[in-house]
Amino acid sequence: MKNSINKAERAAMVRAMEFIVRQINDEEVFEPWLIYGVADGDIDETTTNDEIECYIDDRNFAELMGLFLRLMSRADKSGGLYCDGVVSE
Repeated sequence: MKNSINKAERAAMVRAMEFIVRQINDEEVFEPWLIYGVADGDIDETTTNDEIECYIDDRNFAELMGLFLRLMSRADKSGGLYCDGVVSE
């Protein structure tokens, strides 16, 4: 029997990944996120968990986390992250 998913936890993870990926300091590294990850404008401060439910089913959620990890690996070798005027070292 399959466990039920924790929608709130998954939605929080999607929001966290979305925030972090948008700090990538190299547009070429970031671009796949817009194509295969979270579409531009899908998540903002008013977005509800129900509105991002398409990102949290098992398959999409697993693919999104995999993409996130690949982009973070590439970002580390490229421009790093940039947030509030600070670039990662």
